[in-house]
Amino acid sequence: MIGIARSATHAGATRTCPHCRATILESAVVCPGCKHHLRFDKDARPGGVAATRTAWQVEGTLDAERMDAATEFTILITVRNERNEEVARRVVNVGALQGVERRTFTLSIETSEPRPVSPLSGLRRR
Repeated sequence: MIGIARSATHAGATRTCPHCRATILESAVVCPGCKHHLRFDKDARPGGVAATRTAWQVEGTLDAERMDAATEFTILITVRNERNEEVARRVVNVGALQGVERRTFTLSIETSEPRPVSPLSGLRRR
């Protein structure tokens, strides 16, 4: 049979974004980190955004602790599995706040249903 066969990749399969080098889901149409388009997909929503749902989100603000001295900070994300084993640990950002400086951060977890990926879906059409 001639045509484009869908590959049977498993849910959670990953690849590297060619733009920012982040590890992303193989089913991603747009990199969630750098927002670059990764492939053309006729099933993608308008604007190239994949059909995702925000399953969990938290936002927080960090203020300098004192007006007369700097406060250093590290933003660290740790992921654990169902057995409480650490599967990922990343330092996202570090810095220092002084006086009235403030940083606001948002952490969100987006979910989507995996879709089969065409082996030719990453090719640009001319």
